[in-house]
Amino acid sequence: MIINSIKNKILLLVTVLLPISGMANSDTLQNSKDVVFEIYSSKSEAIILYDKNASALDSVTANLLADDIYKVTNYKPKVITDIKQAKGHVIVIGRVDSDLVNQFIDDKNIKEGFKNQWESYLYKTITNPTKTIDKAFVIAGTNPRGTAYGVFNISKIIGVNPWYWWADVPVKKSKELIINQPEYYSKAPSVKYRGIFLNDEDWGLQPWAEKSFEPETGDIGPKTYAKIFELLLRLNANSIWPAMHPSTKAFFHYPGNPKMAALYNIVLGSSHAEPMLRNNVDEWDKKSFGSFNYKTNKTNVYEYWKDRVKAARDIDAIYTIGMRGVHDSGMEGVKNIEEAIAVLNEVIVDQRGLIKKYINPEAANVPQAFTVYKEVLDLYKNGLEVPEDITLVWTDDNYGYIRALSNADEQKRAGGGGVYYHASYWGRPHDYLWLSAINPYLIQEEMMKAYNLNNKEIWILNVGDIKPAEYNTQLFLDMAYDAEQFQKSEYVSTHQQQFFSDIYGNELGSEIAEIKNTYYQLAFERKPEFMGWSQTEKTTPIYNTAYNTLANGDEIEQRIHAYQTIEKQVQKIENQLPKEFKSSFIQLVSYPVEGAANMNKKFLYRDKAMTYAQEGRKSAAHYKDLSAKAYDKMVSLTKKYNGLNNGKWQGIMDMKPRRLPVFDNPEINLAENSDKDVIGITLEDTLKTREGIDKLPTFYVNETLSHFIDIYLKSANKAHWKFDALPNWITATKTSGRLNEKNLERRIQLSINWNLWKKAGKPNSVTLKIKAEGFEKNLQINISDSYVNVPKNSIVEKNGKAIVYANNFMNNEKKEGLTWKELKGLGHSKSSMQASPLSAKSVLDQPKAPVLSYEFFTETITEKAMIDIVAMPTHPLNTDGKIRIAVQWNDEPIKIIDFKTKGRSDEWKQNVLRNKAIKHIQAPIKNKGKQTLKVYPVDAGVLLDYFVLNTGETSEVYPIVSETINH
Repeated sequence: MIINSIKNKILLLVTVLLPISGMANSDTLQNSKDVVFEIYSSKSEAIILYDKNASALDSVTANLLADDIYKVTNYKPKVITDIKQAKGHVIVIGRVDSDLVNQFIDDKNIKEGFKNQWESYLYKTITNPTKTIDKAFVIAGTNPRGTAYGVFNISKIIGVNPWYWWADVPVKKSKELIINQPEYYSKAPSVKYRGIFLNDEDWGLQPWAEKSFEPETGDIGPKTYAKIFELLLRLNANSIWPAMHPSTKAFFHYPGNPKMAALYNIVLGSSHAEPMLRNNVDEWDKKSFGSFNYKTNKTNVYEYWKDRVKAARDIDAIYTIGMRGVHDSGMEGVKNIEEAIAVLNEVIVDQRGLIKKYINPEAANVPQAFTVYKEVLDLYKNGLEVPEDITLVWTDDNYGYIRALSNADEQKRAGGGGVYYHASYWGRPHDYLWLSAINPYLIQEEMMKAYNLNNKEIWILNVGDIKPAEYNTQLFLDMAYDAEQFQKSEYVSTHQQQFFSDIYGNELGSEIAEIKNTYYQLAFERKPEFMGWSQTEKTTPIYNTAYNTLANGDEIEQRIHAYQTIEKQVQKIENQLPKEFKSSFIQLVSYPVEGAANMNKKFLYRDKAMTYAQEGRKSAAHYKDLSAKAYDKMVSLTKKYNGLNNGKWQGIMDMKPRRLPVFDNPEINLAENSDKDVIGITLEDTLKTREGIDKLPTFYVNETLSHFIDIYLKSANKAHWKFDALPNWITATKTSGRLNEKNLERRIQLSINWNLWKKAGKPNSVTLKIKAEGFEKNLQINISDSYVNVPKNSIVEKNGKAIVYANNFMNNEKKEGLTWKELKGLGHSKSSMQASPLSAKSVLDQPKAPVLSYEFFTETITEKAMIDIVAMPTHPLNTDGKIRIAVQWNDEPIKIIDFKTKGRSDEWKQNVLRNKAIKHIQAPIKNKGKQTLKVYPVDAGVLLDYFVLNTGETSEVYPIVSETINH
């Protein structure tokens, strides 16, 4: 099935394409025959015409379009610049107000206001525009980038994916290319400046460029940037923050780099730590210039900035305003916030003076950005003066949660607002530079929050090495280009399916999208790079994970199984794919999935080995071996990746960025077993009765859940075991068996046959006995009928816990102002409740607030019960805000909870590592039966995920588990 699907995709013979994009302008509809344009057919071979006196980008896009048509059809259109040579079918490329385009489209026939639209394009098919031209297909932009977007949209539709080079996505071959396109006007992009930041390139992009792609430069140079700039235009982007780590020379070090940016019309910017287009890491020479200190060394710092501004006066750029340390650190030479603000105010005045003197006397007409990052946020909050025309670029906390956005007054600033966002990060509490695993639903929620609060001037995504962040880059830039279609979170799923279906066809694309969705969800619970439970800056050793192999059905085994499932799926697809699709599939799908799977297995099998060794299990050594095999698999997968396409990508993928402990093959020291017991028996949750008898978790009437018992060899080399007189109403997956060197352990699942249990008189307890030679063990089974009279599907307490997801409320009472809105797909529960709308004022009078109501049924009476309120670790919407809810348990007083965290506190670190903000409140239970939880929004933007009621002395469960529903 898969093979046929892909083959059909390869052999697709396109003869007619339906309208390329959007709908025709209703005022200028043309007859269907008039809008048919043959690019390549048995009757016609089109040529491409552009104006050699126009922007050089027109030449670039014209020739790339010719190359794209050749890739699809093996016919390469002639590219000309003289209209006198044009005949037959002609694709016309140019600016909408150019002399060339005006020879085809009368100024009066262009939609009113379109010429002033930012980076937009139109399509128009014209019959017999001249004596020699039979038909012209005009692609006209409001500026050269707008024209380029129009051209590359055609390329995408005819079968050239934007990732055709950067991810080796095969081109869809066609015998003929005939388009049917009524007159069309694109919308202006949603965000004005949209682009990427190349960062932490030390382990991928830079060594790959140096040794494999651009050895003549030995660095990320003009050849590499040309490919990056082409990708950006194909993704409807326009901006770059160049690579700036010590491994890479400054962008301006190579004269070809700024020339290439000018050729591709890419807007040059620089990161939060690089004011005035300077790369401090490479360009600030402390021996020559002195300290990077504006208090003590102002003259040299000022001249340093001035030299760059003078050199860049003809470059299309966004100037980063302000000053931090040489690299990603606080400003040098200041003792406190007040002093830092005074110096920074002086810096901004002087930088603006340079812009006025060398770029434009009207500084407000030059794009400028002030990035409110790390300690700079505190300076801004405490009175730093930032001129109104400078764009405030807000940042996430490096882990996907935006720290603050423009408030109502800031939204009125002439310079507007923007966002610098991370899909890759180096720093504390831990890096994630290896695999791109940030959840697409989180990106959608945070960036649409920014968009809807009018932060739409600049969006920059830190993509690290570009690879393997291809999908998240596409998602981010697609949102920046057309945000409106992403207003509903459900569109993320549609977008994922479209992304993979465009490459692999609808059937396989949907399957791959589901695999990747599972991959992102598993990483949302814990990123692969965080599985060592270690931290960095300062770097710590690895620790055991928080997954418990003996609880909740075996948390470790369940996570391993989830990864193994998608791992097997990608392996099956990869084995069946035609050769030309394998490289793209490995880059986009199988390497990240298999890499994440084996990173998890490396640590989870290690945990199993160490836990089992403590129990004296002989099988512990087996899990130690499985951990080592997982590490070896990552090594082979990475070698395979770097060898793709005959070594094209050699050096691009490093499975050990920064050589942190989490990437090592961990040591597993197993204590020598001195236990003399023949076999051992461990029960799920390892609970004991007062009499010392082991007991399984309680079974609840009519539930289908099973619980496990592990039987394993300890001192013996072999043993025979059996249940002694097992009641007929208890179902066991195995009632007896043999253990030996090949079968060191056996897991038995026990469940209840409820019909037979009723016939047996509904016993509430039974003691079972397991025997082996020289061994005997008693274990207890308990039955609870606490909920036989409780409505089905109610949330009930089971074994000391009751769990409910935020979207499973009993009532959602809505009132004016703040209300609760469901965001599907987001969160550990895959459906979070957000306090909305984002523009609403805080509500401190709870009776006037909307309320979410939840019901729990309990079997325990205790004053010590607690509720864990689990939310997404989002931050207040603006610098002076809070992020609160009000909670009421039964008739207890209402309590205000604020999820706001301080700086890089331990609480914040744990929040971002686990993607949870957890608050606890006391929930005394005075009577068995129904209990009520009410949750009121106080501040907009709160995102509730799920709730856990703990009635006993049970440990916190790390992974989300199923709701405790009455069956």
